[in-house]
Parts: sequence; C-alpha cells; structure tokens
Amino acid sequence: MPFLSKAGSSAVAVKSTGGYLNPGRIPTGSSARFALLSDQPLEYWEVWLQDSEGKLNDRGKIISTPCRFTTEPTPEDIEAELGTQWVRRPNFNNDGPGPVLFNLAAPIYSYDNKCVQVFACDKASINRELDAISNMIEKGDDYESILDVVFVIDKEGSGLNTEYKVRIFPKKKKDEAAIEEAWGKAQADGFDISRLLSGGNPFKES
Repeated sequence: MPFLSKAGSSAVAVKSTGGYLNPGRIPTGSSARFALLSDQPLEYWEVWLQDSEGKLNDRGKIISTPCRFTTEPTPEDIEAELGTQWVRRPNFNNDGPGPVLFNLAAPIYSYDNKCVQVFACDKASINRELDAISNMIEKGDDYESILDVVFVIDKEGSGLNTEYKVRIFPKKKKDEAAIEEAWGKAQADGFDISRLLSGGNPFKES
C-alpha cells in the first residue's frame, strides 16, 4: 500500500505547466520521472532575444523570445534574425551577449503529470548523461531500446551549485496502456516537435 493517498501523492508531485519539462524548473530537492516517446530527439542551438524597446510582460520582465537554429549559428546568423523588434539578451553578468546553447527536445510521457509533454534541455551535464545511457543501452542486453526505460532526473543545490543526476529504471507493463493512449491522442491532435524551430506550438498547428 502506498505511503500517501492518491490526493496526497498528487499534491507533492512535480508539476510542469505549458506542456514542457525543463530540468531547470524542477524544484530543488525534487525529481521528475518520464519515459521517452521517440528515440530521435530534435537537436538545435538556441539564443534568447529581448524586446529592443525594453517592453515588459505581465510579470514585469522584459519580453523575451528564443531564436533557434538547426546548426550552430555565427554572430552574423543571429544578427540577421533580429530585425527592429529584437536585440540579443545579455549574459548573466550583463557584460556581453547571452550564450548560444545546444538543446535537445523530445516528446515524453510525464509520470508526474500523467500526460504527453516536451522534454527540452540545454543542460550539458544532463545531455551528456542521456547520450551515455543511450550508448550503454545500445551496447548492452538489458534493454532493446531507450524507449524501454523510465528516466528520473534529481535536482540538488541552486544557482552555480546546482547538480543534476539521471537515473533509469525498467518501464512497467502496467503503465504501457496509459502511455500509448496519451501518445496516440497527442499524435491525433497533430503533435509535431519540429514546430519548435520556428517558435510554433508542437502540440497543435496554430
């Protein structure tokens, strides 16, 4: 018998909004649990832009938007995307342009939210671990595919001292029906992760 009731378990589970699981938004001291729905992630490079006039959103922060490229962009490539509305967002120290970061994104089934989400990650440490796990699975006999495992990402610390740990467990057969149902519905609704490249909604065509 579980230690917590279903209501209690739901109350303490990691919640993600907007259909995305971003490791940076996992609360410190918590974990996120998910299964990949595709073994071919979307790879891209991302740089953040902000409103050139400093206009604020409803949370009082400068309006920002990501700009994504299928190959690592040069400063000239980024400049060509700015137009008059955007400027490149400054770095953390506010003494130069923000970084261009390699990202991967993949459709997942979130066990915490019981739905299909997009796992989007620019954390090099996590992406290295995912790559190492993928290579281990490919060379081993324990699993047929990276789709056969459940991933757990643990987060500890904060700021520059933040640490992530990636663990894997076998996927349980009792969960397969719910995963297949959720993924089938998302695909029927028009899920297409490549829309991220143009700033679109991967869950439905706008």
